[in-house]
Amino acid sequence: MARDGIVAPPTSSLDADLDVDVAIVGAGLTGLWTAWALHQLDPSTSVAVFDAHRIGYGASGRNCGWLSAKPVGVRRVLARAGGRESVVDVERALRRSMHDVVDVLGAKTIDARHGGALQVARSASQQRRLDDYVAYNRSWGVGEEQLRALSGEQAYQRVRVAGLTGAVHTPDNYCVDPVKMLFGLAQHVVDGGVAVYTDSPVDTVTAGMLRVRGYTVRVRRRVVVATEGYTASQPGYRRNLLPLNSSMLVTEPLSDEQWERVGWQHADGLSGSAHTYFYGQRTPDGRIALGGRGKPYRFGSAFDDDGRVDAHTVGQLLATLTELFPDVSLTAAHAWCGVLGVLRDWSPFVDADSQPGVIRVGGYAGQGLTAAHLAGHTVADLITGRQPTAAAWVRRMPRKWEPEPLRWIGANALYRTYTVADHLEGRSTHSRTSRLALAANAIAGR
Repeated sequence: MARDGIVAPPTSSLDADLDVDVAIVGAGLTGLWTAWALHQLDPSTSVAVFDAHRIGYGASGRNCGWLSAKPVGVRRVLARAGGRESVVDVERALRRSMHDVVDVLGAKTIDARHGGALQVARSASQQRRLDDYVAYNRSWGVGEEQLRALSGEQAYQRVRVAGLTGAVHTPDNYCVDPVKMLFGLAQHVVDGGVAVYTDSPVDTVTAGMLRVRGYTVRVRRRVVVATEGYTASQPGYRRNLLPLNSSMLVTEPLSDEQWERVGWQHADGLSGSAHTYFYGQRTPDGRIALGGRGKPYRFGSAFDDDGRVDAHTVGQLLATLTELFPDVSLTAAHAWCGVLGVLRDWSPFVDADSQPGVIRVGGYAGQGLTAAHLAGHTVADLITGRQPTAAAWVRRMPRKWEPEPLRWIGANALYRTYTVADHLEGRSTHSRTSRLALAANAIAGR
């Protein structure tokens, strides 16, 4: 999953005024899939993509590589406008998108392994939450073939996590190399005739016009803003999407003996059921990639320092690995961090109404690899006058996050509260969720 030997398609900075049909701000997965979908629907449409840094500078190039059909957002929120069936339709579309990504880019090209995803429980309260999660999904029509409960013994046969009480497994996940996926898509987009401009920060966004590095981009049809976690850097949008920090660690390669002890012989993505979430995969070159929050939020919606992660966070991620696999000594080889975009209602949006001539899109809350494909196609549908694929996501941006210092205090206090709740639940034999965690959920709006 490192960048060695993986090369992005050549790009350049904007160096002159430009006329274009559609201008896309952000060369991450959402922006690139929007460009791809527009080219497929109407090859005569001229499209240009602009990024302040490089292709996939944000979460698109720094994630754990879960190409998943797990529901994105809060169902009750998304059902308000179009009802229950609109949400079910989106979830069907997510499953199609998951497979479409592999079909378009090629399984070998992106190291796609279709093993599904395993969410494990390691305490009585975690097990109760998993049981409730299965029951809740059944109420939404999710059957055994899409989500299956496993006993502790059954889960242990898939991965030898310490203290397993049970798990749920879904087949709806590929583990991929996120950088290969990103650059493979970018190459498809460039080959299709889309102009991608990097090191080209957009200073002004208005209907029909962008200002980029002092140059004017005249836009005949629509501007698309697909900046996800970096939306907070734009004037007037500091409180719309919270740039939530997530950190990643990749170990040195494990020996055959170590893999035998770990028992992770399938291509499952692995996650937990604690309130302080972790997620991971076994990489094709025999490493473990593991992600978690670390420092969740920086004051003033600030961003990371080009992906640099502090030693304390690396230590936390290594400690998580030790808890999961205490019989194996693991060493960190690489670590990085990045921000993802979270709306106040924790649900994605495609907003074509708030600003004339401009479509804003994002808010996947960390589940963007598949969601970006679906959102990009939905944006392309709107631009070309078609029925939107993900109709339940087409809505105005919700209310803003609280002003500072409340935003910083709240985000970090909630994460601390979840950490304490996990500690208390781990020491208890009761199956009920900690009241601290329930209170934190209510405040967070989850």
